[in-house]
Amino acid sequence: MSADYDVDRVRAHFPQVAGGMAFFDGPGGTQTPVPVADAIRDALVAPLSNRWRGILAGRNADDLVLGFRSAMADFLAVDPGGVVYGRSMTQLTMDTARALAREWGPGDEIVLTRLEHDANVRPWVIAAERVGATVRWADPDPETGELPVSAVTDQLSDRTRLVAITAASNLIGTMPDLPAIAAAVHEHGALMYVDAVHYAAHELVDMEGLGADLLACSPYKFLGPHCGVLAGRPEVLQGIHPDKLLPSTEEVPERFELGTLPYEAMAGVTAAVDFLADLVPGEGSRRERLERSYAGLHEHEDRLRVRIEEGLGDLPGEVTLWSRAARRTPTLTFTIAGRDLIEGSTFLAERGVSAPSDAFYAHELAQVLALGDDGGMRVGLAPYTSDADVDLLLESLTDWLRR
Repeated sequence: MSADYDVDRVRAHFPQVAGGMAFFDGPGGTQTPVPVADAIRDALVAPLSNRWRGILAGRNADDLVLGFRSAMADFLAVDPGGVVYGRSMTQLTMDTARALAREWGPGDEIVLTRLEHDANVRPWVIAAERVGATVRWADPDPETGELPVSAVTDQLSDRTRLVAITAASNLIGTMPDLPAIAAAVHEHGALMYVDAVHYAAHELVDMEGLGADLLACSPYKFLGPHCGVLAGRPEVLQGIHPDKLLPSTEEVPERFELGTLPYEAMAGVTAAVDFLADLVPGEGSRRERLERSYAGLHEHEDRLRVRIEEGLGDLPGEVTLWSRAARRTPTLTFTIAGRDLIEGSTFLAERGVSAPSDAFYAHELAQVLALGDDGGMRVGLAPYTSDADVDLLLESLTDWLRR
């Protein structure tokens, strides 16, 4: 066990785990710690109105917005002026694709990969089809689960306008070499849009380091409330003109945020980032504390991942582990020959283990791996996952297979 990462201390903030339930469904959405819920409540019961520095209620609202932008800027290593709030990553990507496609036409090309969650596929396909642009595809290797750099770069041309790519597969955890891909994308004068929804739960994001021009994530995948965040280089956002109401501001990032903002959700996002920064207590700036905490989290989750992988190999059944890439998150998707995985997930749920089976919107990847719409059983780790959780998972899987 990591000397710095105290999982019992972390778990004390999650009443959801007090009853012994083992949550391995974090890739679909993590549990929420009490400090995040408290921040949401505190925002709602304080004086609150539309943003305006002239009254207390308006100042409270404005402070919550500015606090959200500052927290996400530290979390993603970006300029606060490039942080956009949205209802979900899917909504933000749909809106961004629609706006960017106004500058595309016949002969223009976009590059997508089949490693993606459909939220980073369908918005771009729809937008391209509407303007007559061409979609080119980069395929992962079904044997290794890797997405080679060449799979993407071979699809680039002088007509490429955008490459949309995941930082980590939500189904099998693969983390492509984004910096190398970004270098080639930018050589062709194209933009790179990165889906960091799954990645941000396990790896601290550095948007510039990844080479992203635009990057989207979902705070509810890293202990926050249900919403989405888009980050972009301010100069890139300045060139995107979304639909908006006539009286609403033209300023970035506000021109991307339609209507009155949900200040309480923004408060929850800030609290989630602060909670993550304190997973391993210590001094320093918020970004420095996040770096230390993510290092501890990475060591903790990696150790548990190895335990699960070894345990899957010892199960009484023919297990195929699809999470095989050299660089991957602690998210394991597997199938078991001759067994109905929905039945298995139901059995586990009765034992207090949440490990669902599905393709989890990774439609293209499920087809590449020949998993179909049924997908596989997915086991994902989170900051509150303990050794006892892993024990219960492996014991329950063994009991199910021996029935």
